[in-house]
Amino acid sequence: MRRVWKFLGLAGLLGVAATGAVVARAERQRRAYTPDEIRARLRERVTESAK
Repeated sequence: MRRVWKFLGLAGLLGVAATGAVVARAERQRRAYTPDEIRARLRERVTESAK
């Protein structure tokens, strides 16, 4: 029974680490945009939603 709990604990830790890596990657991609690019993308979204 102890092995099962150890396995579940390790699996949980790996899941948390993988989630953190995905969030960090998304944050880096989000910060890569310049303010002008963000404004342009928001304006495109507004014009598309107004149609």
